[in-house]
Amino acid sequence: MKPIHVGLLGIGTVGGGTFNVLARNESEITRRAGRPIRISKVADKDLELAKRITQGKVALTDDAFSVVTDPDIDIVVELIGGTGIAKDLVLAAINNGKHVVTANKALLAKHGNEIFAAAQKKGVMVAFEAAVAGGIPIIKALREGLTANRIQWIAGIINGTTNFILSEMRDKGLAFSEVLKEAQRLGYAEADPTFDIEGVDAAHKLTIMAAIAFGIPMQFDKVHIEGISKLDASDIKYAEQLGYRIKLLGITKRVSVNGKDGIELRVHPTLIPSRRLIANVEGAMNAVLVQGDAVGATLYYGKGAGAEPTASAVIADLVDITRMHTADPEHRVPHLAFQPDALIDTPILPMSEVETSYYLRLTVSDKPGVLADVTRILADQQISIGAMIQREPGEGEEQTDIIMLTHQTREKHIDAAIALIEALPVVKSKVTRLRLEELDK
Repeated sequence: MKPIHVGLLGIGTVGGGTFNVLARNESEITRRAGRPIRISKVADKDLELAKRITQGKVALTDDAFSVVTDPDIDIVVELIGGTGIAKDLVLAAINNGKHVVTANKALLAKHGNEIFAAAQKKGVMVAFEAAVAGGIPIIKALREGLTANRIQWIAGIINGTTNFILSEMRDKGLAFSEVLKEAQRLGYAEADPTFDIEGVDAAHKLTIMAAIAFGIPMQFDKVHIEGISKLDASDIKYAEQLGYRIKLLGITKRVSVNGKDGIELRVHPTLIPSRRLIANVEGAMNAVLVQGDAVGATLYYGKGAGAEPTASAVIADLVDITRMHTADPEHRVPHLAFQPDALIDTPILPMSEVETSYYLRLTVSDKPGVLADVTRILADQQISIGAMIQREPGEGEEQTDIIMLTHQTREKHIDAAIALIEALPVVKSKVTRLRLEELDK
């Protein structure tokens, strides 16, 4: 049977992994796809690198546009990254009637609505399993495996760099800055780790999952994003004493506030009960917990990055497209699981209306009446306390830490309470506030 011809844009870490896995498992992949899948043209600025990896077995070029316009190419795999030239190439490929596979979460989070609309118009597919959580098949689970369910919420550890850093901080009691240097030395963190440690990478991935889960357009600009760079090692220790672990979570929920439906879309450090499976995901691993109304909670765990885990997802998309290549475009699985004309305009909830529990750490003067002042402020905001610990001050110390866990309350109430607490003369620093999720319903 005639092979499917693939044009590969970028043969770096993931591109090289894709080329090697496709070659190594050629016969198995052909049996599953129903016909051979061949990379027949590779575009990369570094032609020497491309030549070493491909060993002269395919045509090479440094002109990526010559690949997307090649009439012999059936599927274009975009592994360049970024939202500049990659966007132009993907749209050009679609315009030329090519199916597209991409691992580019930033591109989809920011420009996915435009890209999917163009693909729908041309009757081609855009597949993106590798864009979220590396080798974990979470996109396929949301698009197909959980189709019967009304998804209620998703909570995911979807950035391996931050999970490695938090795991090391907890295990070794080290400061964030020390662990970041180690993560960079080991290759878990980039030289400029901003996108990872400040939560932007996780927000890209969360945007995509929320669109698939709830049938809403991509809305990256509405994600509330907080990273881990300001997280103190003492908070990790105090959380452990209270029975919790801190993870950077991407969370999206379907909620109702004052009788109106809304979607929560947020990335931030989160306390999770240490008995939860997801709280015990360590190192650079990823995990996504999905709650459906019929199936209940399902957990997806695995490597979220790396050459071959991500290549596994890229090739799975190639196989899917090969299987559906001759299918009527009107009857393929929609890119975002919902038909394009059936997307809903449910608003993204402002962070002030999000309701959750909180961890508060206060550094206060070691004087009588301090706790009474603080609890009075919380009570005035209808915030109740679920648990509390107070560090015993050392000899000669005149201040101490008070740590509280609240019951559920709106973010705007906790913000108001914190402003009043910080105005107390006995409070000696900014209040540390972290959110808490039980993840049990």
